[in-house]
Amino acid sequence: MANRHLSRSIVLQTLFEWDFSLALKKSASINAELKKVLDRNLKEFAPGLEDDNFVLKLLGDVLKKHGTIDKIIEKAAPDWPIDKISIVDRNILRIGLTELLFGDRSQVPPKVAINEAIELAKTFGGENSGKFVNGVLGAVYKEIGEPDKEHQKTDNKKKVCSGEKETKEPVDISKLPVENLGGALVYAKKPARLGGGDSVLFAFVHDVFGYWTLSKGKVEGEESEKEAAVKAIKKEIGLDIKIKEKLGTNEYVATYPSKGKSLKKVVYFLASCDYKELVLENSGGLDGARWFEMREVPELRIYNDIVPLISKAIEIISSKKL
Repeated sequence: MANRHLSRSIVLQTLFEWDFSLALKKSASINAELKKVLDRNLKEFAPGLEDDNFVLKLLGDVLKKHGTIDKIIEKAAPDWPIDKISIVDRNILRIGLTELLFGDRSQVPPKVAINEAIELAKTFGGENSGKFVNGVLGAVYKEIGEPDKEHQKTDNKKKVCSGEKETKEPVDISKLPVENLGGALVYAKKPARLGGGDSVLFAFVHDVFGYWTLSKGKVEGEESEKEAAVKAIKKEIGLDIKIKEKLGTNEYVATYPSKGKSLKKVVYFLASCDYKELVLENSGGLDGARWFEMREVPELRIYNDIVPLISKAIEIISSKKL
């Protein structure tokens, strides 16, 4: 077994004991106890392990980030509350997501992080653990924009040149169930107490994947996309908005571990409101909400597919002086 794969299995076994017993304790000595567990596991299962620094760093990173990671798991697997996922599976997900989202990609590329987690699930989990872990990590990988996609394209070209066939089947989106959503880029005039003038502020929400994005909500029953957007933004950040005009439509494939893939179609609008402090609802998928001035927007970490929508909104506001 390769050193790093063995290291991950040691981290998993240590996290299992931490999750099962140590995490329930409120003792100040929990770190010392955890170190004893790790040392015992290293001695028993990996005597002479050369890369023990990797073990220590990975375990430390998982413990440091586990609160954020658990929120991401709940967003990626909404049908599975974190306490309903088996101890083995949830700690495999913690390891995989820590490496996928916070690791050094030059050392552990995203696909390696996912594949290693799947192998852990097949070895230590139940009959469906591999599929479940693959579904959750795959959903997060799609959500963050498939960061090593360009590298994969290069690899695929090499395969074609060498005569090796690429076996991955493309998704036929025409056969997927469709979920319709409405969302909006909301703006307000900067109030005098904050500097006023002709400045415009934009409202963004921050998701647990580390991106600033736009509020959106699912179309229910006979609702229109406009109505869904108005309702979602009121619920999500407490704003009463007025829809100005349509900005555009985005489509993407979402993967749910329990029900597979679906095609999400989001219609986005430009909307205005009176300025007020944003109040973020209690949501497993979002961890922040803020107003930004127009000049600050280019510095934000934003999903590529909403950049054109923001650009269009800025053009509209600048030309019409809304």
